Amino acid sequence: MTRAPRPRASLLRLRYFVVALAILVFAGISFLLARVLAADSRERSDVADLLRAQARGDAAAMLRELHGCADQTACSERVRSNAQRLRRPGAVKVVRLDPSTTFALSGHTGPARVVWNTSRVTRPVVQCVVVRRTGNVLSGPGVQLESVSGPRPGTSDC
Repeated sequence: MTRAPRPRASLLRLRYFVVALAILVFAGISFLLARVLAADSRERSDVADLLRAQARGDAAAMLRELHGCADQTACSERVRSNAQRLRRPGAVKVVRLDPSTTFALSGHTGPARVVWNTSRVTRPVVQCVVVRRTGNVLSGPGVQLESVSGPRPGTSDC
């Protein structure tokens, strides 16, 4: 004679199932959120690379960082001018970066405001960098720097 399963055992299995499902949902959301936050980190890193090239006076490296800028006369001339005017000794320090977007689940293009200086120059420089975010959380977000402005007044927005 077989006994019917006890109701408590069924409830216990249901609880395990619900807990396992909650863990999977949490892990999935965490993974997607990590992809979005990685784009923010990449934007900060790419802008810092651009500024280091600018502080070295390396216009060619700046043009490699800026997607499509070399093909546009006005953009490439502004980059060469920035490389000459904003060349500075010392290590680049990003004082403040206001990203192009704070949280984008899909593509977005906008300006990032950056305030920077070097360890040997105390007066900071304010510039705007146009950033294009591509992709989405499922396909993987990407970051492309489009252009950089010349120096701007210290309190100006982009």
